[in-house]
Amino acid sequence: MITNGFLFISLLLAISAVLVVAGRSGKFKVFKYVPGFVFLYIVAALLNTVGLFDHDAVDGVGDGLQDALLPAMILLLLFKCDVRQIIRLGPKLLLTFVVTAASIVIGFLVAYLIVHSALAPEAWKGLGALNASWTGGSANMVAVQDIVEAPEDIFGYVLIVDTVLYSFWLLLVFSSVAISDKFNRWTRADASKFDFADRVTDEEEQPMTLSSIIGLLGFALLVSALATQVGELLPEVGAVINASAWTILIVSILGLIIGSTRWGRAAGSSELATIMLYLIIGVIASGSDFTSLAEAPLYLVTGVIVLLVHIVIMLVYAKLTKTELFSIAVASTANIGGIASAPVVAGAFNRQLVPVGVLFALIGTFSGTFLGLWAAQLMSGIG
Repeated sequence: MITNGFLFISLLLAISAVLVVAGRSGKFKVFKYVPGFVFLYIVAALLNTVGLFDHDAVDGVGDGLQDALLPAMILLLLFKCDVRQIIRLGPKLLLTFVVTAASIVIGFLVAYLIVHSALAPEAWKGLGALNASWTGGSANMVAVQDIVEAPEDIFGYVLIVDTVLYSFWLLLVFSSVAISDKFNRWTRADASKFDFADRVTDEEEQPMTLSSIIGLLGFALLVSALATQVGELLPEVGAVINASAWTILIVSILGLIIGSTRWGRAAGSSELATIMLYLIIGVIASGSDFTSLAEAPLYLVTGVIVLLVHIVIMLVYAKLTKTELFSIAVASTANIGGIASAPVVAGAFNRQLVPVGVLFALIGTFSGTFLGLWAAQLMSGIG
């Protein structure tokens, strides 16, 4: 068993490095469909299942690292979110994104109402984290998991659901490109009015240097520490707004402000955030045990219900507002998929529209955590 905290963290980082190198090599097609951090979760959970980690010895190190890196990761991810660019998208596109996110939250409430009696008492915590992922991304999922303290096993279930249904959804959205014209005729949408693409700027990032890397790392960790201290001084509100939630709120607002300045284009922020994400996922996964996966199918059914509700609401919205398929597909992918897939889907419709996918995903990066907490709060009141 591993009883040394340094060895524990080093092993997680080494596994992450292997997965990142393998994914970037282009030799393994599976990484196009399944993110590397999912494999990290599976490997770390398997190692824990066979009893490799002595939790009495390593949990303190892992929890401390997670508490330090989570706010820093959120801050760095928001560096590319420029509010001025988001405003340029226009009210109709932003409305579509809002309705998409709302439909997912409604889907979780409907699904939980139907199946909550068959789930564990704390299932709402894991589903709140999944809601954060489906209205934001993996970082939001980890943030909500940390704030509401979702049990590791339940978090493992929802991560499996996230991976399986995300892959299915991405395949479905890509396939929808072929029927775009038919869909637009059905909704009577005027797709010729896409003049917003010319108003979205895609500013080039500055070259990555040692100064930018160490500057970002030092700044992010200092802000994380200060935000944590301030968060502990603020009052708790409801079942989920605690010191951790305040900390995330502080770094999110600060990250959004920085994203609207030239400092938001500092090179290396995404890379550093990704490294932090891998370590956080590894720490969480090291507490999971695959011997209790019998409940996973129930969570999979819950996820399917959420997607069905989402589909129905978006079809009704598209018909009533004469919205084209592009907006629906990219907004949906930006929520359920995130920054890695939304630009790809946007490009499948039109290469000039890729920045729209990026900006949609960045909106989700900011809002996903709070939507996940809101959904968790609502589900916690369902008896």
